[in-house]
Amino acid sequence: MSTALIEKLKSRDATIGILGMGYVGQPLALRYAQLGYKVIGFDVDQEKIDSLNAGHSQIEHISDADILAANDAGLECSSDFSRTAEADALILCVPTPLNKYREPDLSFVTDTTESFVPYLRVGQVISLESTTYPGTTEEELLPRVNSSGLKVGEEIFLVYSPEREDPGNANFSTNTIPKVVGGHSSACLEVGKALYGQAIDRVVPVSSTKAAEMTKLLENIHRAVNIGLVNEMKIVADRMGIDIFEVIDAAATKPFGFTAYYPGPGLGGHCIPIDPFYLTWKAREYGLHTRFIELSGEINRSMPEYVVNKLTKALNERRKSVHGSRVLVLGIAYKKNVDDMRESPSVEVMELLRDSGANVAYSDPHVPNFPKMREHSFDLSSVELTPEILASYDAIVLTTDHEKFDYEMIRNNAQVIIDSRGVYRAPEENVVKA
Repeated sequence: MSTALIEKLKSRDATIGILGMGYVGQPLALRYAQLGYKVIGFDVDQEKIDSLNAGHSQIEHISDADILAANDAGLECSSDFSRTAEADALILCVPTPLNKYREPDLSFVTDTTESFVPYLRVGQVISLESTTYPGTTEEELLPRVNSSGLKVGEEIFLVYSPEREDPGNANFSTNTIPKVVGGHSSACLEVGKALYGQAIDRVVPVSSTKAAEMTKLLENIHRAVNIGLVNEMKIVADRMGIDIFEVIDAAATKPFGFTAYYPGPGLGGHCIPIDPFYLTWKAREYGLHTRFIELSGEINRSMPEYVVNKLTKALNERRKSVHGSRVLVLGIAYKKNVDDMRESPSVEVMELLRDSGANVAYSDPHVPNFPKMREHSFDLSSVELTPEILASYDAIVLTTDHEKFDYEMIRNNAQVIIDSRGVYRAPEENVVKA
């Protein structure tokens, strides 16, 4: 059965099912449609389904033209999970957030899996792309797939292949980012290689689904730990009257043994703030305490409060209090030049300011209206930046350094700027580095 499925995937006669049409699922669906595969995109959000079927993108860096071209090529979106039986490959691209106790929430993965298990058939491959702890594929997906009565590795195939999307990064596209793939068995791995080998320029096979899951965690924990280090260095350097950005730029001239990471108001995005806690949670099952990883997490989570404390001090020096002050937050996406709000530290800064009694507003050219979020709520729209509007605020907090901002105009008209991104390198009377 694996041979037949592999041939179907390689000949591009297979139908690809993408479960979760968000920042990960949409680019993947577009790529397979571009290659001539029949693609069915599944999502529980009927509004999103209707929008995509009408040719409208809900993600800034994916244009309506991209969606229309994919629709013409054979992309169709549906909220009817019985149609998963039509797909030869089912690729799960659903969220894996943390709950309020900062423990893994796999409900999106398990609920989605249970929604298609009744429709599983011989000759399908299931691939989980969502970031998670090592063992998830074996512990959560495998028993559910086994409940269908199909033999994994013989009649149906199971792989894990972590997503590596980087929204807004023009240097890489879905097909140019190497794809790690691990299979539940050797036969599963061969099917997984055939699934991704057509769409991705380079497939990197590993020995198991656990190894693939751990690979994803290492990639992002590497970043989280190093950002935690440089955030702590920022605090020390600031106390000593040293510009940490100058230090990093100087250190980066070393041609070996150093990689530049830059501090900020905290960690954001769908992976880096979350992944360390997936590993620390799982490690406790083995009696291990991942102290180094957890410490970096504590530092990174403390940065929004550090930024607000900097603002409080700056206002105090101007004989103002946070309570009652008008504060404008610049940039609420989690990184520059995107509209992605997932785990954005800017939102936590806004909440801390609101809880302190400030009148909070924001300006973000990529986020015209504050979106609906699971844990955060602001009834706000982006403020247009003009000299008069900037001058009307008691303080400006720069949290996301979008290239569309006119930084000279902001500097020339703001009463005080709390710069958490190192945009203003030269000393300025109205700039406080945070």
